[in-house]
Amino acid sequence: MDPVKKPAVSNVGAWAINVVSSVGIIMANKQLMSSGGYGFAFATTLTAFHFSVTALVGWISNKAGYSASKQVPLWELLWFSIVADMSITGMNLSLMLNSVGFYQISKLSMIPVVCVMEWILHNKHYSQRVIMSVFVVAFGVGVCTVTDVEINAKGFLCACVAVLCTSLQQITIGSLQKKYNIGSFELLSKTAPIQAASLLLFGPVVDYYLSGHFILNYQFSRGAIFFILLSCSLAVFCNLSQYMCIGRFSATSFQVIGHMKTVCVLILGWILFDSALTVKNILGMLMAVVGMIVYSWAVEADKQVKSPILPLKDDGHIEEDVKLLKDRLNGLADAKGELGQTKN
Repeated sequence: MDPVKKPAVSNVGAWAINVVSSVGIIMANKQLMSSGGYGFAFATTLTAFHFSVTALVGWISNKAGYSASKQVPLWELLWFSIVADMSITGMNLSLMLNSVGFYQISKLSMIPVVCVMEWILHNKHYSQRVIMSVFVVAFGVGVCTVTDVEINAKGFLCACVAVLCTSLQQITIGSLQKKYNIGSFELLSKTAPIQAASLLLFGPVVDYYLSGHFILNYQFSRGAIFFILLSCSLAVFCNLSQYMCIGRFSATSFQVIGHMKTVCVLILGWILFDSALTVKNILGMLMAVVGMIVYSWAVEADKQVKSPILPLKDDGHIEEDVKLLKDRLNGLADAKGELGQTKN
């Protein structure tokens, strides 16, 4: 296989794993947590289960020698875990306190927030075509998802915390991988145990506040246990692919192309759960897909501008250098020959 094509194939694979696992986990959680399913209304504790299984997989991988363990300062791992836990808790509280429409708007606002944060923290600049494509994606997803919009003080505060922490978490994933030259799975193996322990400790308290029920009073059936295990298995791939995608691309790209998952969820909800799909939804999804395609093209165009191909005249300079080097070597060889003749 041509070595130039290997990164492209692996990049597509990383996105595919993330989209499939994310959509799959949403479908599994919908069946597990809905009133028509098994009524498991403990989202934060379920996330703790996700990270527990992910930490277990990472531990087994390290012990078996399939992955290496690199040093990352404990304070950075704790900082990242705190931000990630606040992101999860903020999202759950935002979903509970706000209308679905405002919750969707808050999720869409992550795209400009990530862009601003990358500009502030990493001095990253965006071209006009990238900005326009981001706007098209956000507008298209907003058209097909946002319905009623109601705002209240507590819900607005929780949404702000969720957006800021989620954006910062995604940016930190990429910066940690580059700073310590650590792979996505190795970094996930280090952060997952801390997040699992903290969420297992505080998750039941948060869920009790959200639902009014304590998890120990829940009647676990075989079906509920099956979907919990399925959700945890998909979460391993979802978490890993998230780290892979952000490490390979950027937090902004992850947000923009990640909205493909929203489109997939709407389509699968219409197919599997008889959800309504209106002309407005379809037009919004088409606009979002077009925006994602334009965004991908704009990013590649910017890469070509930043890394132009060397002009042909440089090849002439290289050839001249090679010729001069050969002449110098030939001169040294002639000098050695004359020195040998003199000695004889």
